[in-house]
Amino acid sequence: MALSRRTATTLVLTGILGLTACSGGTDAGSSGSSGGFAASEVKLGYFPNVTHALPIVADKEGLYAKHLGSTTLKVSTFNAGPAAMEALKSGAIDATYVGPGPSTNAFINSGGEAIRIVAGAATGGAALVVDPSIASIADLKGTKVATPQLGNTQDVALRYYLKEKGLKTDLQGGGDVSITPQENSQILDSFAQKLIAGAWVPEPYATRLVQAGGKVLVDEHSLWPNGKFPVTVLAVRPDFLKDHPETVKALLEAQVEAEDFIANDPAKSQADVGAVIKTVSGKALDPAVLADAWKNLEFTNDPVSSALTEGAKHAYDVGILKTEPKLDGLVDLTILNQVLKAAGKDLVS
Repeated sequence: MALSRRTATTLVLTGILGLTACSGGTDAGSSGSSGGFAASEVKLGYFPNVTHALPIVADKEGLYAKHLGSTTLKVSTFNAGPAAMEALKSGAIDATYVGPGPSTNAFINSGGEAIRIVAGAATGGAALVVDPSIASIADLKGTKVATPQLGNTQDVALRYYLKEKGLKTDLQGGGDVSITPQENSQILDSFAQKLIAGAWVPEPYATRLVQAGGKVLVDEHSLWPNGKFPVTVLAVRPDFLKDHPETVKALLEAQVEAEDFIANDPAKSQADVGAVIKTVSGKALDPAVLADAWKNLEFTNDPVSSALTEGAKHAYDVGILKTEPKLDGLVDLTILNQVLKAAGKDLVS
């Protein structure tokens, strides 16, 4: 079922172990300055999540079609970041919205060759939700807790937080707390059946777990300076960025316009996101749950580079990354700032 007139949608099943690289920093590099040409086709990935509202709205409201012109857009949807990064590295897609953990992992493990982050998309919107019987982090010892996928952003966040609290984990599911990777929809079922004590998940799944009787034990906002941490960024293959800067510019023009659309019409934007979730998952999301989840997010073009760097260090500390992260060159905001300047908006440093 098409998500828009110009979009072919493919549900990409997870299960791919994409423990790929990590890197952060800004580079006002050469992309978008001159040369290149519009691609005949661009293959874009995003997730059927509230945290991916910017690309969903840009797609559903025809903003990609508007700015891409004769370039055909093809969309693939993913459950979690490592699978999206595998698709990007293989050339199955040209760009994808993804969490910062898998994107920085991919950069580092490829020696800086796999991706460039060209914009942010959302901050906030992630939490550790647990069974009401869990009164503190210490109570999680001996229990099983889920994340969307091994090595994804929430997986790193959980492992690092537990380590900070003196609880050991390993990548095989052992340790003081057994971390089990599951698709978001499966996490809901496992929680309802009390097969897991909780999960560290993005929105709307954190809100859905609360609706299912859970309680928020850790709101990730509380762990970052000013509550700012990226939950979604836009990553592009470097060769595509070099060869087709005009196409990347069109994607970003649509994103910036989608940001305005969301601010001006949150009800329609939420309906767009709900429609995609229903199409991909086969289940409609309660509009009240979606609205509650929406409140926990900020849709922004800023990738919060400082938090990208810190998150990469966390991935190294918990063993997701095997080498100490070097992040120079990961973030290239050249084209984004061209688009923001043309739109009369503040630039992102």
